[in-house]
Amino acid sequence: MASKPFNVAVIGYGMSAKVFHIPLVLALPDDFKLYGIVQRSPKPDDDASKDHPDAKSWRSVDEMYKDQDVDVVVITTIPEAHCEMCKAALEAGKHVVVEKPFVPTSKEAEELIEISKKSRKLLTVYQNRRWDSDYLTLREIMKEGLLGDIAEFETHFDRHRPEPPADTWKAKDAPGHGSIYDLGAHLIDQVYHSFGMPKRVTGFVGNQRRGMEGGAADSHTVLLHYDGMLVTVKAGVVSAEEEQLRYWVRGTKGSFQKYHLDVQEDQLKAGSRPGDKDFGVDPESHCGRLTTIEDGKPRRSVYHTVEPVTYVELYRVFAKALRGEGDVPVKPEDARDVLRVIELALQSSQEGRTIKV
Repeated sequence: MASKPFNVAVIGYGMSAKVFHIPLVLALPDDFKLYGIVQRSPKPDDDASKDHPDAKSWRSVDEMYKDQDVDVVVITTIPEAHCEMCKAALEAGKHVVVEKPFVPTSKEAEELIEISKKSRKLLTVYQNRRWDSDYLTLREIMKEGLLGDIAEFETHFDRHRPEPPADTWKAKDAPGHGSIYDLGAHLIDQVYHSFGMPKRVTGFVGNQRRGMEGGAADSHTVLLHYDGMLVTVKAGVVSAEEEQLRYWVRGTKGSFQKYHLDVQEDQLKAGSRPGDKDFGVDPESHCGRLTTIEDGKPRRSVYHTVEPVTYVELYRVFAKALRGEGDVPVKPEDARDVLRVIELALQSSQEGRTIKV
């Protein structure tokens, strides 16, 4: 007999909830039920209870914590609220999925890991870009040994947005805010997932936009030093390119260049959903270029992006973990280590030196 779906409560009803979490929960009806949504201040044109009339609607997190039927809490609020909400949810006997950045500090992450263990409730972090098709393609290329020993690994999330940013929480200088916590957390997580912790960290964190005073840093370049390999993690807002570089990886046997981001985010924002035709499929024009050495000469060819697994896989793996069939999709210890790398990058940038891990 199939087990019943896990009841999911979502805290927050902004873009993260609407685009990245609720569609994935709804895509797995055998595993999850959208049980309820915490939205403190609904508006006539932004009301979770109207969009999801079959789900409960709460005005406070405390109401939701008391509901004994809630199995899983998904936290999509601003970063500085993550720690308190994670702690409260775990201690209320709920399993937790929390948006990245996990929490503002690695110390807070360690505290939550201990609470998760004591409460015997699962905790995972929404590092969905481990399921980007271009990243999975690159993993396959490296696994096949087509690049040989990696010497340089560049991962980019550059855009051309030199104008002042919109007045949102992301632009404010607060714990867990700024480019390195937003985009850098994704990029560093992919590197950590593939190579583990670096030996040393060199960070350059600041504002590329002119005339900006205060606010969160809009750009970063972080060098992660490994034995025999240098990783560049970069996200800038001044990059006037027709096609933005995503990866450039160079090894002893070849190199791989990939432009354009994974398409899932844009598709989800546009209203496409997992299961729709071509959801997550990389256009032919976006496929990467693999260069290998043949007969002593470089030969370039198109390397087709792998068939998309899609971000649904994160929730699918989490459902298995809830049923005792494996580990969570992203261990909180991994997210803690990524935060530690971010903290070292910030320290390096402030002190103008390379920091040993």
